[in-house]
Amino acid sequence: MNKKSNRKITILFVLSVSLLVAAITTYLLTLYYRQVCYHILGGFCESMMENNPDSKQAVLELLKTQDFHMTSENILSNKFDNHVIANKFDNHVIANKFDNHVIANFGYYPSNLGIMDTTVLWIATLSFLTGGILFLFSFWYWHRKSAARIQALTGYLEKINTGAQELVLESSDDEFSKLQDEIYKTVTELYQTREEALRARNNFAENLSNIAHQLKTPITSISLTVQMAKAHLGDTRATEIECQINRLLYLEEALLLLSRIDAGTLSFDRKPTDVFTILSLASDHLYELFMHKGVLMDVPEMGEMNIHVDLNWTMEAVMNLMKNCMEATGIDTAVHCSYEKNPLYVQIRIWDEGEGFAKEDLPHLFERFYRGENAKNTGIGIGLSLSKSIIEMQNGIIRAFNLPNSGACFEIRFYIS
Repeated sequence: MNKKSNRKITILFVLSVSLLVAAITTYLLTLYYRQVCYHILGGFCESMMENNPDSKQAVLELLKTQDFHMTSENILSNKFDNHVIANKFDNHVIANKFDNHVIANFGYYPSNLGIMDTTVLWIATLSFLTGGILFLFSFWYWHRKSAARIQALTGYLEKINTGAQELVLESSDDEFSKLQDEIYKTVTELYQTREEALRARNNFAENLSNIAHQLKTPITSISLTVQMAKAHLGDTRATEIECQINRLLYLEEALLLLSRIDAGTLSFDRKPTDVFTILSLASDHLYELFMHKGVLMDVPEMGEMNIHVDLNWTMEAVMNLMKNCMEATGIDTAVHCSYEKNPLYVQIRIWDEGEGFAKEDLPHLFERFYRGENAKNTGIGIGLSLSKSIIEMQNGIIRAFNLPNSGACFEIRFYIS
């Protein structure tokens, strides 16, 4: 709403209130006038009968046949020229305060004597109705304009949330102007912050990718040197060096994957996939590793439940979780899996029979390169972070907690879209 619209609403509102007040005031004054006339007529008739007791029948006939509205006006205009009647009437008023009158004893009251100008009543009623209609119209007009402004601001924010850029709100001078200016300033600042964050993320992803690529050359050279040492010298330490090289190769691949995730270039071929299939394939890939550690893998068949995910990447995320549970438990124990479905999401749980997570580690488990104090030297602190990124990029969430009877548990929820 602009100033012109506000001026219209103000004028309509003031006019409607004025008409309503005028109508109510007119009606109250008319009631007061009728009451005054009634008491004057009563006093006049009573004075007549006191001075002439035989005039009672005449007064009764007068009440039945005369126009008492005109009679009251004549009495008021004449100002009681008959001083005897006036004096007696005044004394009667003082004594009785108009509580009882002869005409009241005859069954006549202000409501049935006709002491009321119907024209005035019609004018008051018409003014009241007109004022009420104008008041309702002004309120409706103000509400419609306010709703339109709120809808416009809401639509602007919805477009911003969907990714629209360079949207400019039409300037307007009304009660929503300050709110509009603050929204526009906030959106502009958010755009600037978002662009800066994107640039920083892309720079980080690019630097991470460059570091990973630069690692390839020295790793390849060291790997060839170790193979030659094993072939010609038979050095037993070459095997240990080869294990460290494999860890470097895994780190290189993980860094490349992280750079793709940060840059938003990691693509997913999402299709309806059975949860049991994902868990079974992940378990099969880790079978030799579990057998070597002496840990069992429990993947029960709990019915067909499909989730809309990329099979290979989701399986990679699940394998990281399974390996983490395997490393945290002892020999002759098991890593368990379960899954269930409700109308909102499909839930997968993977847990072990170990001692559980350390309390100080729980808030940092999914941070990159984080390794707890009790972590073994087999990991580099990337697996859980990768799993979290892969799951969240497919409309899922993951959390970690300790079971009541000891043991660490990972809980994954893929929401049904």
